[in-house]
Amino acid sequence: MTATDGSVATTATADPRFAAARQVADAVLLEGYVLYPYRASAAKNRLRWQFGVLVPPAWGPAHGEHDRQRTEVLMEPKGDATLALELRFLHARRRTVHRALDGGGFAEVAELHLADRVLVPWDEGTEEHVELSVPVAELTGDGITVPFTRPARDDVETVVGDDGRTAGRLVRRTEEIEGVLRLRAVELDGAYRVFRLTAVVENTSPWTPGAGAGAGSDAVVDDREAALPRSLVAAHLLLGLDSGSFLSMTDPPEWAREAVAACENLHTWPVLAGEAGRADVVLSSPIILEDHPAIAPESAGAMYDATEIDEILALRTAALTDQEKREARGTDARAAAVIDLADSLPPEVLERLHGAVRSLREVTGPDLPEQITEIPDGEAVFRPDTPWWDPAGADTADPAPGRITIDGAPVGPGSRVLLRPGPRRTDAQDLFLHGRAALVEAVLHDVDGGVHLAVTVEDDPGADIRREQGRFLYFQPDEVTLLEDA
Repeated sequence: MTATDGSVATTATADPRFAAARQVADAVLLEGYVLYPYRASAAKNRLRWQFGVLVPPAWGPAHGEHDRQRTEVLMEPKGDATLALELRFLHARRRTVHRALDGGGFAEVAELHLADRVLVPWDEGTEEHVELSVPVAELTGDGITVPFTRPARDDVETVVGDDGRTAGRLVRRTEEIEGVLRLRAVELDGAYRVFRLTAVVENTSPWTPGAGAGAGSDAVVDDREAALPRSLVAAHLLLGLDSGSFLSMTDPPEWAREAVAACENLHTWPVLAGEAGRADVVLSSPIILEDHPAIAPESAGAMYDATEIDEILALRTAALTDQEKREARGTDARAAAVIDLADSLPPEVLERLHGAVRSLREVTGPDLPEQITEIPDGEAVFRPDTPWWDPAGADTADPAPGRITIDGAPVGPGSRVLLRPGPRRTDAQDLFLHGRAALVEAVLHDVDGGVHLAVTVEDDPGADIRREQGRFLYFQPDEVTLLEDA
């Protein structure tokens, strides 16, 4: 067996079979790490680390949190198969901010203002890995136990101002974590060679409440804030077989349903991951997923909330004030990257985020858009002659765009009409427009043969904006009358 836990020199490296699953695993690792508006002062960023938190055993049971997670899956190894495993989690390190004093030395402060950012205290998350590779045969019987440790340490980063002088420093305190990984495989009775694999991840840190907030501190902090730096945050497993396959835990074959139902998974959810059509990789996640989960190919980058809609997050992030962006950049390096991403997305990439109909892939083919890894240049992006929101740019079923006849007179773009919303299908907003004059912007036909007039209301101060964005009001022909001066 070879293993690596960051404290001993070994030969194990990241398993290449995990490459396809790693993008989803990264999203699991950083889900909710920092949320819009990406500032430490935001209420939603004051309660951190909700998913997959394995706390020290002295804290967990008494406060409704867990110190371990258990994964059980069924696998069909072939021959002398080898199991590759990677435990991944975040290790929270506490960052404090210090201002340089005129007479020398430093003083801890709540904020340090720089030209491009505002530095504030924050808990950063550093990625940790425990990797091992072991023959399945060695997991039978009592199985194996792999302890791991992450030592305590202090790191100091000097902060330099625009004038080139030392403006302050960031002090990062990392607390010690101890844990253990237990693996065991049991062959099940039956017509097929099937094993139940059990993988338990456990936080064994000896810290107890009341031990203080860290070295050199007189404060006694008996709460979750003190337990978090000694916790495994967003803990999850990647499992891979070099020969053989795993069985789906959500859609197993009929002969395996009883055995799957007998598996005990605590605080984690194992699914098939990696390339579609393969079953040699499992992601055991604290977040419920489906088999072969994938990040939407339209996604332009990490927003650290993969269950949200990238378009909304990107637009709202770009709309932050300059001061809010300075605070976000000073909160965390990952938050700064989100701000830069939102500020640099070209319209063509934003349009790509506007929507996708997954169900049509069976008709249009399985090919997916290539994942964006960098902002494309002008020649690499397809630009339609008209933007997506322009009615003229839509590929509609309109057989005769342009003009229609109402009460014997032609009506089309540029016609002035009087709005008379029909009471049988109107709403409260339409009632306010009764009797108002409007300008017809387009005549549209739907696939059911219906005709709709896209209009802007005269004297509306936002008419130009509506026209530019294509956000029109829609009425049917019997809800308007042509004005005599049209």
